[in-house]
Amino acid sequence: MNAEIQIQFPRPGNWQEFSLTAIYQDKGGYRPPARYTADDIPAEQAPAMQAVVAALVGLGEDWQAVQVWARLNESLLDAQPSAAETVNLTVEAVNPQGGRRMFTSRDYPVFVLADPAAVAFFKSFIRP
Repeated sequence: MNAEIQIQFPRPGNWQEFSLTAIYQDKGGYRPPARYTADDIPAEQAPAMQAVVAALVGLGEDWQAVQVWARLNESLLDAQPSAAETVNLTVEAVNPQGGRRMFTSRDYPVFVLADPAAVAFFKSFIRP
């Protein structure tokens, strides 16, 4: 699947304020911009968004996420003998000194979200 969700936090550390952009290709090949704010997230999807935020809170105190890319992936998990669908996060973060850095699951294994609710959250915004 050629799709991703981008989440921007205009005020790093304020996890309740964000914009979510779903980028995907529809059947006609057009990639429509689909943007959402925190108020647009369906109530049943709120726990999955909270799981994303919980993963971000794990960044060191000096680093605050400003943008996140979420992609659906197949990952080998310790508890399963075969690959499972996961949502993998790539995070761009800033620090108070003005530094900017990218973090992936290599830095923080919790950036691989294996919870089926996270996968359902991703799929609810991507409509192939």
